[in-house]
Amino acid sequence: MKEFPTMTTAPAQHPALPERPTLDGLEEKWGAVWQQQGTYAFDRERALTLPREQIFAIDTPPPTASGSLHMGHVFSFTHTDCMARYKRMLGHEVFYPIGWDDNGLPTEKRVQNYYGVRGDATLPYVENFEPPHRGTATSTKSAHEVPISRANFLELCEERTVEDEKSFESLFRRLGLSFDWQQTYRTIDDFSRATCQWAFIRNVQRGEAYQSEAPGLWDVTFQTAVAQAELEARDYPGHYHRVAFHAEDGPLHIETTRPELIPSVVALIAHPDDERYAARFGTTVTSPLFGVEIPVVAHPAAEMDKGAGIAMCCTFGDLTDVLWWRELQLPTRSLITRTGRMHHENPEWLVGTPGEQLYAEQIAGKTAYGAREAIVALLRESGDLDGEPTPTQRKANFYERGEKPLEIVTTRQWYIRNGGRDAALNAELVARGDEIAFHPAFMRSRYANWVAGLNGDWLVSRQRFFGPTIPVWYPLDEDGEPLWDNYILPTEEMLPIDPMADAPPGYTEDQRGKPGGFVGDPDVFDTWATSSLTPQIALGWRRDDELFGHLFPMDLRPQAHDIIRTWLFATVVRAHWEHGTIPWTDAAISGFILDPDRKKMSKSKGNVVTPEDILKEHSTDAVRYWAASGRLGTDAAYDVGQMKVGRRLAIKLLNATKFALSFGEVEAFGEVEGDLRAAVTEPLDLAMLAGLREVVEKATAGFESWDYTRSLEITEAFFWTFCDDYLELVKDRAYGGQGEGPAASARAALRLGLDVLLRLLAPIQPYTTEEVWSWWHEGSIHRASWPTAEELPEGGDATMLASVGAALAAVRKAKSEAKVGMRSEITALTLTGPHAALEQIRAAADDLRAAGRITAEPQYAAGEAIAAADVELIPAEKRAG
Repeated sequence: MKEFPTMTTAPAQHPALPERPTLDGLEEKWGAVWQQQGTYAFDRERALTLPREQIFAIDTPPPTASGSLHMGHVFSFTHTDCMARYKRMLGHEVFYPIGWDDNGLPTEKRVQNYYGVRGDATLPYVENFEPPHRGTATSTKSAHEVPISRANFLELCEERTVEDEKSFESLFRRLGLSFDWQQTYRTIDDFSRATCQWAFIRNVQRGEAYQSEAPGLWDVTFQTAVAQAELEARDYPGHYHRVAFHAEDGPLHIETTRPELIPSVVALIAHPDDERYAARFGTTVTSPLFGVEIPVVAHPAAEMDKGAGIAMCCTFGDLTDVLWWRELQLPTRSLITRTGRMHHENPEWLVGTPGEQLYAEQIAGKTAYGAREAIVALLRESGDLDGEPTPTQRKANFYERGEKPLEIVTTRQWYIRNGGRDAALNAELVARGDEIAFHPAFMRSRYANWVAGLNGDWLVSRQRFFGPTIPVWYPLDEDGEPLWDNYILPTEEMLPIDPMADAPPGYTEDQRGKPGGFVGDPDVFDTWATSSLTPQIALGWRRDDELFGHLFPMDLRPQAHDIIRTWLFATVVRAHWEHGTIPWTDAAISGFILDPDRKKMSKSKGNVVTPEDILKEHSTDAVRYWAASGRLGTDAAYDVGQMKVGRRLAIKLLNATKFALSFGEVEAFGEVEGDLRAAVTEPLDLAMLAGLREVVEKATAGFESWDYTRSLEITEAFFWTFCDDYLELVKDRAYGGQGEGPAASARAALRLGLDVLLRLLAPIQPYTTEEVWSWWHEGSIHRASWPTAEELPEGGDATMLASVGAALAAVRKAKSEAKVGMRSEITALTLTGPHAALEQIRAAADDLRAAGRITAEPQYAAGEAIAAADVELIPAEKRAG
C-alpha cells in the first residue's frame, strides 16, 4: 500500500539547515556520498528476480579515448542520465554501464600527435622506449614523426588511453551521471577483444563474413581501407582537361579531371540514348600518348549533360568506375598504389605500345599529382590537349578524418554482409529499423534511407595497429604463398589472440613465414566492429549468459544522429546475425551543439569550450539545466544565458526550501497530527496542491514521451509560481498569524509541495535536490519514488492560485506605479475582475491582505481582468516615522 508523508503530534526537530545555502562544493560533497553508498549501483541478483519490464538497460555510448570530452558529450549524456534517474525513481532496476572506446584510428592519431611517433610493422621492439614528445609535439607531419615498432606503438596507445580515461571519468562524475561505476569496460580489454573476435568467427562460420580481393576505398595518409559509412564528400579544387582519343574518322574528345589515369583507361562510356555516340558503340579508339586500343561502350550511368557526355573508365578513378568495371566486366588496370604513387614497374598492358618507354621514364613512381602534371605537359606537346585546363570544384570522397581524397586500390579485405549487395537482406535490415522506437520518430527515416542506399558490404578490416586483431591465419604452400581460401580460425577458448604473435592450432611458432608453415593476418578490425557489440560486451555475453539472456535486447541506445549510419546500423547488423533480433527497443537521438552563431562547434573552427571550466563556473546543475532544455533530435546552441537561468533555479531551490522549513523556528512546520494531506484544509492550500497534481501528471507524461524538456518547463513554471505567489501569500499564516489550524494547513501544504517539486526536478538538478532533500529526509532523493498525483489531497480548484496570484500582482503593480516600497500599507482597495475569480480571491482574502499589507477589507467590482483600483497607500517610510 502506498505510504504518504505524515507528521506526528510530538514537536518536530528543527532540520539541520545551513546558515547560508550555496551551490559551491555540492559536486564534491554528494559525489563522494553517492560513491561511498553505492547510490546508483545495479543490483544483479534483484534484477534476475524482476519481470523484464521492471528493468531498464542502457547501451551507453563509450566515448572515444582520443583527446578531451566536449560540450556535445555533456549535452547528450545529460539527456540519457535524466531518463536513467526517472526510471530509477519509478522503481526500475537500472543497468547503466560506462565504457571507453579505446581502439581504432582516432586513438592512433591521438598517440601520433601526442608522442610524435608513427607505427612501422617492419621495425623491431625497443625496450624502455622513450618517445620524442609527451604532449609537447609542435608538428604532426609524417616527416617529423619517429617510426617505431608495432609493439612500442601499442604500448603508447595503452598508456595514453588509460590517462585520457581518468580525465573522462573525473568529468563524468562531476557531471553527476548516475553510472554504476562497477559496470565498466574498455573496447581494447581482453573480454571486449575476445567478444569481437568470437562474434566475427561465428559470422565467418555461418557465411555472413567473407574475404575478397577487390577494388576499395583507400586513404593514402593513414594507409588503410575505408568503409562506405566513413566517407565524407567534400569540394576539391581541380581542372577539366579536354583530351582527344584517336579514331579512324577523327578525334573523340572527353573531359576529365584526372588525366594521370589515361594510361589505365579500359573503356570510353556514353549513355545508350546519346545520339552523338550511337555510331561509336562497338568501335574502338586509341588512347593519346600511350596508344592502347580502347572500346567505346554504353551504360545508363553515363551522364549525357556532363562535360562531353562521354567519360573514360579507369580502374579505378572513382566509385562509378567500379560500377562500370563490375557490370561491363571490364579488365583491371590499376596504376595507383597504396602509397598514392604510380606503380614503379611498367604495367603489362603498356608493353609493346608507344607509351611503354614514356611511362617508365616520366610517370613511374610519381605521386598522382606529379603524374598529372607530367601527362598534361605531354598532352599539350602532342596536341592532344584541346585548349587549356578549366578550373572547377569537384566533389571528392574523403575519409571522415582524412585530409586527402581517397584513392581506389585493389586489396584483400574482410567484409560482413550488411545488405549492400543482397536485396533480401537489405529489406530485412530496413524492417529491423521498424521494430525500434526512434525518439524523435523522424530519425527512423535516416536509418531506412541509409540502409536502402548501401552499395557494398561492410568492410571491417583495417591496416592499422591498435584494435582487436582479425583472428585468422593462412597456411603457406610449398612455395611460401598464402592459401587464402584455406584460412585457419582459433577455437573460442584461445581468445583473445593476436595472429602476428600467436601460432594457430597444429603449428609451432618456428613455422611462421616458412613454406608449409603459416602467416597471421596482420590487420585489425575497424572501430565499429567492436563498438557494434557494446550490448554484448556490457551485458557479459558468453561470461554471464544468465544476465545477458534476461536483459537482451536492451531498452535504450542513446547517440547522436550523425552515427546512425555507423554505430546504430552496425549494432543492428550484429544483433540480426547473432541473435535474430534487434539490440534494443528504443533509440534516443540527440542533436549537435552549435556555437552562439548557430555553427557546429569544432576544434578546427576554434569555437569549442572546455566542459570542466564551464561546470566549475556555472555549477553542474546549471549546465544540466541548459542541456535538458534542448530536445532530442534538435541541434542546440551553447547558451550561457540558459545556464544562468538554471543556476538561478538551483539557488532558488535552496533558499525557498530553507525559508519554508524555517516556519515555526524550533518547531519546524509546527505540530500537525497524522497525515499531512488531512492537515491541508484551507482553499488556497488545496488549490496549490490541485495545480501540483496537474503538474505531476504532465511532467510524468513528458518523461514517458521522451520529452524531458517539456517536463522541465512545466515543473519549473509551477515552481516559480509556488515561490513568487504561493509562498508570499501563505507565509504570514504559516508563521501562525491566522491561528493554528490555518497555520498547520499552510505548513503541511508547503511540505507536500516541496517534497513533490524536488522529486520532479531531481533528474535534472541532482546535486541541489539531494542537498535540500537531506535537510529533512533520510536516504537519497534519487532512490525516492517518483511522485504521483495520488500523493496529494483532492478537492482544490487549480485555477484559484492563479486568481489570487493575479490579485497579489495587481497590488504590487499599484505600489510600483505609486513609487512606494512593497512594505507600504494599503488602506483602501477595490479589486476588479470576473465574478468567478473574485469569489476565489474572497476565499483567500486573509492571505492576500497579509501578503499585500492591506489593512482594510478589499472591495470587489466586476471587470474583464483582475486589477486594483481606488488604491490608498501609506508609504512604509511615513508609517515608520
